[in-house]
Amino acid sequence: MTIEEHYRARHQRSQELYERARQHFPSGVTHDARWMEPFPIAVERAAGAYKWDVDGNRLIDYWQGHGALLLGHTYGPVVEAIQRQAARGTHYGANHLLEVEWAEEVKRCFPHVAQLRFTSSGTEATMLALRLARAHTGKPRVVRLAGHFHGWHDLLAAGAEGSPALPPGVLPSVAAGTVIIPAELASLDRITGTRDDLAAVILEPSGASYGKQPLDDTFLRHLRAICSDRGLLLICDEVVTGFRVAPGGVQQRSGVQADLTCLAKILAGGLPGGAVAGREDILRRLAFGDRTWNEQQKITHHGTFNAHPLAAAAGIAALEVVRTGKPQERATKLAAQLRAGLNRELRARHLRGCAAYGDASIVHILLGSPHSFPPGEPDGDIPLVELKAGVPAHLRRPFRLAMLNYGVDLMKGTSAFVSAAHAEEDIAATVAAFGAALDMVKDEREI
Repeated sequence: MTIEEHYRARHQRSQELYERARQHFPSGVTHDARWMEPFPIAVERAAGAYKWDVDGNRLIDYWQGHGALLLGHTYGPVVEAIQRQAARGTHYGANHLLEVEWAEEVKRCFPHVAQLRFTSSGTEATMLALRLARAHTGKPRVVRLAGHFHGWHDLLAAGAEGSPALPPGVLPSVAAGTVIIPAELASLDRITGTRDDLAAVILEPSGASYGKQPLDDTFLRHLRAICSDRGLLLICDEVVTGFRVAPGGVQQRSGVQADLTCLAKILAGGLPGGAVAGREDILRRLAFGDRTWNEQQKITHHGTFNAHPLAAAAGIAALEVVRTGKPQERATKLAAQLRAGLNRELRARHLRGCAAYGDASIVHILLGSPHSFPPGEPDGDIPLVELKAGVPAHLRRPFRLAMLNYGVDLMKGTSAFVSAAHAEEDIAATVAAFGAALDMVKDEREI
């Protein structure tokens, strides 16, 4: 039986549900990352480090809510907080106590933050951050690093995949508001030193796609100095790394303070929610006028679900634990064990051009690179597009299906978010599944 035949036999109800979904959604999915061939799995329930699909298969889950669940699925205090708040009301259309307590929890993790504004997602957070930066500086353009992902909106869509090509539907005039450069300090220094129309630099501080093209913390420190010297705002998109790398994200670890920070995912305990946090003089652009403030200068910002009571309740319950740093310590330790185990399997098979690497509790897998480095030791010359893909097209499908057949669900088949709910036996089982999947793929394809 081939890998795909095995997959189809194990996931018959998922296939049936996918056929129904195709009648309603383009390609049968509601998020691009969830699409896969021949069809994606459909999940029925989840708990801790696991989820169960509609066919009853238990999977060790490394999506963990697209990285939103550092504490694992159905974490008790979060579930209780949501249930308690749901009985009191789901949407007040008014200010409420929980939004204040939620903001206080955020500021305990990011103590340099003066004020913040909640949004409904990370995409909305980066949209608002750019508008704040332009309004505050009076400058029209923002520097962004090639391949860094900041949501799906038009303002930062160009360059997100590492290619300069303009995405379909994005107006050239909108894309002209960003200057795309490689993640190189020399390029940043040159661009910021020769232009006077730049408002800010925005980046994922751990590197493109939450560290698929890693950036050392020294990069962020040097960038902070460049921005301060040139009068540019520094915007750190910590949607993924905020609260995960450390309670205060990469900024805490590196000792850098951004002018604006974009947050989401762990922020809301697994529910929809985002925020822009930063300096008071910048966030004041959202404030209503007084004697010294012209209301015509105010940025209008609405959002039906901003600081939603359920998201606030979940966020508070999660951040009360997250700010201790203990979940991050556990998840980071387990992720290091996972990376080491995966690389052992690669070395045992003498698979050059393959590696497991990552930052904190994040793991990335690189297979079949034409750059023939020793197993587990990727060099610094691998192109951005190759790193973002992780696994080349001819291997991605069979590898992902094989891992699912062995009970492991990697995010898009190439990454893993390790949670504090994972255990050492899950790591060992994942490493064993990885080795078995490699052998199956080698039987069908050349790695």
